[in-house]
Amino acid sequence: MNAEVGPRGELIPRPELAPDALRAALAVVAPGRLDEMQATKDEAFAKTVEWQSLSPVRSWVLIWAKEIEIARRQDLSARYAQAEQDLEHVDPVIVQEALRELSAITEEALRAE
Repeated sequence: MNAEVGPRGELIPRPELAPDALRAALAVVAPGRLDEMQATKDEAFAKTVEWQSLSPVRSWVLIWAKEIEIARRQDLSARYAQAEQDLEHVDPVIVQEALRELSAITEEALRAE
C-alpha cells in the first residue's frame, strides 16, 4: 500500500476483508486507532468463543472495513468530519441533516464492501 492519493481521492487501495489486511490499511490511514481496533478485535474473538458463533468476528470485520473505507477516501472523510462538526450546532435542523449525512456516509462505505 502506498500513501499516494489515487484518482478518486483514495489514499490507499481498498483492503481485503481479512484482519491482517484491515490492520495494515488502518496503520496507513488512521494509525492512532490501532489500539482501538485491537481491543475490539479481542472482544469479538472472545464473544465468538463464548457464543460459539462467527457473528461477532464478521461484525468486527464489517465495522472496521467501513471505518477504513471512510478514512481512505478523502471525499467520505471530509463529509464525515463536517457532519460530526454539525452535530454540535445549535440549530436542530442542521443537527438532523448531519445525522442523515452520517447515515448516508455509513451506507455508502458499507456498499463499497
